[in-house]
Amino acid sequence: MAEIIQRIDKNNAEAPEMRRRIWAIVGASSGNLVEWFDFYVYSFCSLYFAHIFFPSGNTTTQLLQTAGVFAAGFLMRPIGGWLFGRIADRRGRKASMLISVCMMCMGSLVIACLPGYDTIGTWAPALLLIARLFQGLSVGGEYGTSATYMSEVALEGRKGFFASFQYVTLIGGQLLALLVVVIFAAGSGGC
Repeated sequence: MAEIIQRIDKNNAEAPEMRRRIWAIVGASSGNLVEWFDFYVYSFCSLYFAHIFFPSGNTTTQLLQTAGVFAAGFLMRPIGGWLFGRIADRRGRKASMLISVCMMCMGSLVIACLPGYDTIGTWAPALLLIARLFQGLSVGGEYGTSATYMSEVALEGRKGFFASFQYVTLIGGQLLALLVVVIFAAGSGGC
């Protein structure tokens, strides 16, 4: 009986710490989901906005140029991983992830508000490219930092399980982006 009481006391003492760790995982996972959602909304919506930023009468050329801008974001990922890894070591994982998510949202806001080629000429694709490079840097930083953070705050003996949410939310962000695009496309004929 004393052993059972001791185990209950131990579990009650550990409960607040467990809740704190789980909320840390939820927070990191949420940020990761937002990062990947923002990153992939661009690719799914590119069919609808390629003609706005690239002035060719050829739809295939416009899509290829838009895909090239999407690919350029991938080039920034290793740099983002390195840069945000350094930020995480100096300022903390949480601060690094917060900066990363804000950068991603800023890149998305710039893309959403960016005037097209007809309005600002060659600045439109140039600014689109800069915004995508910014997003690539951000998502590269989020990926490594969130995986490290999740494994650091996970419960002992459950590190693999909790760190796996980093990948789950990566795919979740992609699926959520696809779902949003499907809903908009069904409701209005496009993004």
